[in-house]
Amino acid sequence: MADYPVTPLTPPLSEQEIIRRQKLQGLIDAGQNPYEITRYDVTHHSQEIIDNFVDDAEPVEVAIAGRMMARRVMGKASFASILDGQGSIQLYVTRDDLGEEAYAAFKKSDIGDIFGVKGVPFRTKTGMISVHVKSMTLLTKSLKVLPEKFHGLVDTDLRYRQRYVDTIVNPEVRDTFRKRSKIIAAVREFLDGRGYLEVDTPVLHTLEIGASARPFRTHHNALNLPMFLRIETELALKRLIVGGFERVYEVGRIFRNEGMDATHNPEFTSVETYQAYADYNEIMEMVEQLYEFVALKVLGTTDVPYQGQTIHLKAPWKRITMADAVKEACGVDWTEWKSDEEARACCDERDIYVEKTAKRGDCLAALFDEYVEANLIQPTFIIDYPVDISPLAKRKPENKELTERFEFFINGHEMGNAFSELNDPIDQRRRFEEQVAARKAQGINAEVDEDFVNALEYGMPPTGGLGFGLDRMVMLLTDSATIRDVLLFPTMKPMGKKDEEAEEAKA
Repeated sequence: MADYPVTPLTPPLSEQEIIRRQKLQGLIDAGQNPYEITRYDVTHHSQEIIDNFVDDAEPVEVAIAGRMMARRVMGKASFASILDGQGSIQLYVTRDDLGEEAYAAFKKSDIGDIFGVKGVPFRTKTGMISVHVKSMTLLTKSLKVLPEKFHGLVDTDLRYRQRYVDTIVNPEVRDTFRKRSKIIAAVREFLDGRGYLEVDTPVLHTLEIGASARPFRTHHNALNLPMFLRIETELALKRLIVGGFERVYEVGRIFRNEGMDATHNPEFTSVETYQAYADYNEIMEMVEQLYEFVALKVLGTTDVPYQGQTIHLKAPWKRITMADAVKEACGVDWTEWKSDEEARACCDERDIYVEKTAKRGDCLAALFDEYVEANLIQPTFIIDYPVDISPLAKRKPENKELTERFEFFINGHEMGNAFSELNDPIDQRRRFEEQVAARKAQGINAEVDEDFVNALEYGMPPTGGLGFGLDRMVMLLTDSATIRDVLLFPTMKPMGKKDEEAEEAKA
């Protein structure tokens, strides 16, 4: 028997991997290459068989396909389990049914091999619904050995790097991503039901603009232009409000060249909505209704268990101004600051870092981050943000230092951001210019989006806008501790990169 090909680029193989390759080569030599099989007609799935089984009913042959996850050989009869898209089901396999040669081949197969199976469902003496196998077809040979307890690996990052293994051996992980899909569908159902139109806007931008985050840079070869991956969908969606679409939303991938932690990944999914003739009060009510709708749709309850606590999503949620929240938490009243210098001094006294150019609003936000945010466990709207930190929000008519803006917090984390959108093109240009100047003073490139200002000059109606991180919503509704648990393929440093960089540093 010839050895299965191994090239100079093939990673070192374990003894088990060598044996599996030899088994594959044996199949190929016998004219039974499983990789040449192109299809298998599946008639049923595991959970469907279990749910619809009726004792004493007329036997019906089923054809299922999936990965063998366990096997117990007992001479002329064996038990195995097969994992498919719905779950797993037990197989009862006998030499008398398969024949000598096929049964011998089954006994030589490996955990992880993918089979097509035909047989008849029945209930065993122990009460387990199983499939009495009449024929088996090896559809794919697995050359790798599945781990027994993937969660128990010392290198937990391996679960994220090899999600395809994680989802094979951990049913709860598959369940998380099924729920993620249901959550996205429920969000769309809610917004579609309120008359919103789903749209797509560009991922590649020619300007370094938008939210206060650094973009990823790329280059367009045909146009010979530097380009930037979007860090928000806001400005494009508001152009559509100008253009006459009264309610629009986008479920979009966002890219931010910033740090990673339990709630941040460089690429993530956001939902942004814009509604003409609405203000931030109406959007607050919509957020409450949205979370209630999605929780009931996916979980059947608005009392959601999360990391040892129960989060109560039923409306109404608490509402408090940023200024009042800070005053309650640490006694500081920002209205008593007479200047930006006095505000910065207040932060310095409390060892809270702010930029040398920080304004009163920046300092209030820094105090909020330090004393308030982590304590907002139950859903809370923090409203009326300073204009200094809200370049796209409309000023409050009764207090020009504040804006009609809110963020909502759950379990100590910001979950979303919303405004009564600024539609004054003159004020918008002024704020853009101030924002650009501040970022350039920090060594960060930025530009005024002249086309967006141009759009506002045609006239944008009063508009309520909302943006929230879908991944954080999924974390909450699946009781997941980190954002990596709800991203199928989170951003990871390549394997071995850390070691290579360490060696380079030593050299």
